[in-house]
Amino acid sequence: MEPAAITPETFSFVALFARADWVVKSVMIFLGLASLASWAVILDKAVRLRGLNRAADAFEAEAASGRSLEDIALEAGDNPPHALHRMLQAALFEWREVRAKGPVSEGQAAFLVQRIDRVLDAAIAREALRVETGLSALAIVATASPFVGLFGTVWGIMHSFQAIAVQKNTNLAVVAPSIAEALFATALGLIAAIPAYIAFNHFSTAVSRYAARLEGFADDLSTAVQRRLASKV
Repeated sequence: MEPAAITPETFSFVALFARADWVVKSVMIFLGLASLASWAVILDKAVRLRGLNRAADAFEAEAASGRSLEDIALEAGDNPPHALHRMLQAALFEWREVRAKGPVSEGQAAFLVQRIDRVLDAAIAREALRVETGLSALAIVATASPFVGLFGTVWGIMHSFQAIAVQKNTNLAVVAPSIAEALFATALGLIAAIPAYIAFNHFSTAVSRYAARLEGFADDLSTAVQRRLASKV
């Protein structure tokens, strides 16, 4: 029996997928879905972080304009969308709660600063956790996809050798398509892993910078509270 003629269409993506057995097809489908999921996370993180940083820029410009912190917090409303506004409102709530009880002693002032620091630290931790959501998925895709693709390659090459043994024919027309299917699985693994790996590192750095930005604001806010206390105790 003469092997089928090899043409460029023999090695098209559709043909490679169609000829693959169910195991390799499952690997290809899994890697395709993993790649789509990672790109969804990448696009979401890119848009979200850009929006968060723009909002932080606007807030910092507003705070630097000389307006009082109370006016900025009041303008943000009861449920502000940005973490900096929420942190400001939380700190002012603690401030008003203590000031409403009368003059603040030195001991109460120190306790108030500690309470505000804890509230701000908790807000930063919640915000960082919210922004980091999805990065673990990128890490999994980046680390697991090459090995999943390699599994599909090994399985496909095993079938190539089986085809050689059954047909007792080492003709390139017998071996090449099966090996191409196997290597296609590896290629899909790399296609899924490389963008996920690059994006994971990029967004991890971006999230760290954003968290540092929140921490810097928390320090400034704590300092402002201490100055107020020093002038009113």
